[in-house]
Amino acid sequence: MVFAFITVVITVHAYVFYSLYVIHGGMFMELTGETGVLAAINKMGGVPVFGTPVPIWAVVLIEFVLAYTLENLLGSPLSFKFACMNFDPRTTHPVLFETAIISATVAIMCPVMSLIAAFLYYNYGAGFNIFTLLADWLKLVCFNFPFAFFTQLFFIQPFVRTVFKALFAKKLKSHNTNEEKEPVAA
Repeated sequence: MVFAFITVVITVHAYVFYSLYVIHGGMFMELTGETGVLAAINKMGGVPVFGTPVPIWAVVLIEFVLAYTLENLLGSPLSFKFACMNFDPRTTHPVLFETAIISATVAIMCPVMSLIAAFLYYNYGAGFNIFTLLADWLKLVCFNFPFAFFTQLFFIQPFVRTVFKALFAKKLKSHNTNEEKEPVAA
């Protein structure tokens, strides 16, 4: 759960920035006539969530709670099972197995979180249309998946593993020492 917590803290901040600045920034500036994304969001009174403007910190908090809950209930358990369906963790090189877990996690979490985002940030003022929601969801998956895959694989997960190892170095060392001392059953 600590590993998931560290991952989600970093990931949510990255995705909120990516979503507000890269995906929606141009639209926000066009709607408000502002020349900067942050000025546009401030002029709108915040980021529209269910049609109500909320501050950016609230968006981060909402997405953190949702992502952390989903990561622990859905993402981590299923990604490990999917990786184990294709690779044996006892015989597969750790880097390859970790890459399989990361890839499976992105494949699970990206569409789910994009669907949640499509609901949260839908333009409810224009009325609700399920086809528009599905199109928004597909658009978000197309934008988010490459970003999620490459940031998780090359930046976020290596950084989180380094932090995790630093935080739990003594415990990991004693665990590895105890494993070496135990006799292997034939």
